[in-house]
Amino acid sequence: MISGKQRLLAGLLAAGVALTTAACKGDDAGSGAGGAKTYTIGIANFLLSGPYFSGMDAAIAAQAKTKGNVKTVSTDAGGDAAKLAANVEDLLSKNVDAIIISGGPLESAPAALNAIKAAGKPVVLVDRKFAVGEYTSWIGPDNEAIGKQDGQFLAQKLTAGGKVAIIKGGPADNSIGLARTNGLKSVLGKDSRFTLVEAPDFGNWGSDGGLTVMEGLLAKHSDLVAVFCENDAMCLGAQRAIASANKTAQIVLAGVDGQAEALKAIQDGTNYVVTGLNSPNQIGKLALDRTVEVLGGAKVEKDTVVPSPQITKETAAQYMNA
Repeated sequence: MISGKQRLLAGLLAAGVALTTAACKGDDAGSGAGGAKTYTIGIANFLLSGPYFSGMDAAIAAQAKTKGNVKTVSTDAGGDAAKLAANVEDLLSKNVDAIIISGGPLESAPAALNAIKAAGKPVVLVDRKFAVGEYTSWIGPDNEAIGKQDGQFLAQKLTAGGKVAIIKGGPADNSIGLARTNGLKSVLGKDSRFTLVEAPDFGNWGSDGGLTVMEGLLAKHSDLVAVFCENDAMCLGAQRAIASANKTAQIVLAGVDGQAEALKAIQDGTNYVVTGLNSPNQIGKLALDRTVEVLGGAKVEKDTVVPSPQITKETAAQYMNA
């Protein structure tokens, strides 16, 4: 026969088991703060060697931390398309809920997109919209519009016209760079006051590349009045070459992206006079938010163009603060 003391002990043990079970349910790995579902989002970067792309990656991760229920796993393919596809496969094997792809200069990634589709996961593209393949949503700038507004600024500033050099990032089929240059050409190429000169070599999207290409341009075209670069990093290098040639008072620069060093040069009133905002921070944050919306079942825009305001000496300070 069970005594009253034994019955009491059994009841206390049962209550303890019930409390433990309830606590375990409340600590479910699929739930976050307030019982919200937790998500793991993979970030597949084509390359992180440039400040723009590393900034994008950091912005996505930082925005995830503000959610309280989102974790990110970041990868770097080092500029290798096959490695990007392998990284995507690895992320899928970790059972991430969605993938954000930052393609950099990569024009397409069919293997990566096909693997994501086969896994039934959503994929959000940032900055680069691939030429082929299915994706859930894309967030990025209107690159042709940025080039066009740079051209309009130069046309208004350089009333006497003159010879304008163009420094491209490369490779030859890079649609982002082509869109920026075509935007500039749509304005200055139709203006009889201007002559456009395209550098024969690519600046490879970096400051050192911009410096080297600019040195070559100056050797053949000492009468330049302006330089347009497909990104700010190359223009910052070109600015150094122009200074070394003692032509700072003669040649102005126009770039794209809104890189901090370029904004400082514009704000300080140097010969770097204009750029167009293409903020990796802004795009990265929007991409993380978009991905979470998709995972929550929301219907979202297929393509979202992020505004790219023109930045001059008069407006540089507000973007530096931002």
